Amino acid sequence: MAKSNKIIIQCALCGAGTKKEQAPTVPYTPEEIAEQIVEVAKAGASIAHIHVREDKMVDGKMQIGYKSMSLEKFTEAVELTRKACKEAGVDIIINLTTSGGEYEDYKRLQHLGALRPEMCSFDPNTLNWANSYIFENSPRFLNLLSQEVVKYDIKPEFEIFDTGHIDSAMHYVNKWNIPKPPHLQFIMGVGGSMPGTAENLAFMVSKLPEGATWSVSGIGRTHLPMMLAGLALGCDGLRVGLEDNIYYSKGVVATNLQLVERAVELAKLAGREIATADEAREILGITRNCLRDEKTYEPTFKAE
Repeated sequence: MAKSNKIIIQCALCGAGTKKEQAPTVPYTPEEIAEQIVEVAKAGASIAHIHVREDKMVDGKMQIGYKSMSLEKFTEAVELTRKACKEAGVDIIINLTTSGGEYEDYKRLQHLGALRPEMCSFDPNTLNWANSYIFENSPRFLNLLSQEVVKYDIKPEFEIFDTGHIDSAMHYVNKWNIPKPPHLQFIMGVGGSMPGTAENLAFMVSKLPEGATWSVSGIGRTHLPMMLAGLALGCDGLRVGLEDNIYYSKGVVATNLQLVERAVELAKLAGREIATADEAREILGITRNCLRDEKTYEPTFKAE
């Protein structure tokens, strides 16, 4: 199959850590998330990568917009996104995070069975994130996650932070018969993993599994260089958004919309066409559309 000239733009809207004190437009609530997804879809994004937040007491203090794996918050975000996109006449692929760190396995998995997103993140290794805390992804959890994505026909987005993570991703693909070819999302520039340089990205691309599709994002100051390097190397996708980078230029805080608009402009300058959501589904081998499926389901994993 000939490689498509279409390019997939993904927006990672908020992540687990970006604060409004850093970037005032980072979305916290399901309402804010849905509103911004419509904006970026109109601008050319074909995938929305969703984390959720909640207000929570932490060490005796109320934290606003604290990281969360709440099934209720995921459900609200997906249902409001579905409604807002329908009203606006736009389409986008829903990609829900499974990154939970200190959360129990069931909390990181329950929203997959309950909401049946088209995509989910799949972090195939544990690492010392930014040399400051353990980003835990145990084999126990990854085996369960592998079974869920196969059971519910969810396209895993393997988040690759270092070279060995490619081998780990393929271990789970082969062990659990996750449909091939895989989709790899290179996350470059996290402290404690692969630095975000063009040389390193080219090396990672040279190790791609046969037929794999790939996208790239650079964290912080590596954001723009990794977009340019990815375009030069023929990437299938670019990931942008306030989860990965809060600046449009030095000292200028960005919005998700601005970051998507710039990615679209750069891709077009590189001679690429912007993929619609349905074209992205075709490139990635996704056969469902979660925005058109208004059912909710009973999760496999839930609290006792």
